[in-house]
Amino acid sequence: MTATEHPRSIRSFVTRGGRITAAQERALSCLWPKYGVAFATQVLDTQALFGRDAPCTIEIGFGNGENLLSLAAAHPGRDFLGVEVHRPGVGRLLLGLEERRLGNVRVICHDAVEVFERQIAPHSVHEILVLFPDPWPKKRHHKRRLIQRPFVDLAVSRLVHGGVLRLATDWQPYALEMLSTLMATPELENLAPAGAFVPRPAERAATRFERRGERLGHEVWDLAFRRT
Repeated sequence: MTATEHPRSIRSFVTRGGRITAAQERALSCLWPKYGVAFATQVLDTQALFGRDAPCTIEIGFGNGENLLSLAAAHPGRDFLGVEVHRPGVGRLLLGLEERRLGNVRVICHDAVEVFERQIAPHSVHEILVLFPDPWPKKRHHKRRLIQRPFVDLAVSRLVHGGVLRLATDWQPYALEMLSTLMATPELENLAPAGAFVPRPAERAATRFERRGERLGHEVWDLAFRRT
């Protein structure tokens, strides 16, 4: 297995149906042709996809899309690609995009590892966001965690030089594991002044997972690493 391959027998997510509203179902049917991108084995031409040449941010596991909507509205000069496996969240994001008339977002409903392996060109992404990935807290499930060296190497290979990988978690053991993994990646430079965690980015919209963690008194750890 090469450094940029992720074990395909072990996935970092569990596909769950979840409750999908009639509006979200309609959005998946009616709005997908406008905003959706089918998974394929060919590399995406983002310039053709968005109709322009602009910096691109990819958010992996965007949940209900709150942060993605906020960023896209605040940065009309940037393009955004959201990757999420759960259909209710995708439907909710599509509704939000249509309501706000945002044309700088596209969505892929598929496993992020396979998307990065097959569809994302090397040296093409300016920013990658992985916010509150499943921490898989039980030790026997740690092998399911997304942020491990094979995926980090894959993600870094898709960043432009100077591109930034941003992570966040409210699970301290996972935060420390993330930090150790990223610090051990030669192509990455920690943007934290003290060499550990960075302050919470002001422009990051709080997700429902983050708000829930705050109510439970959980601390949040943010990381930001630049490809050198």
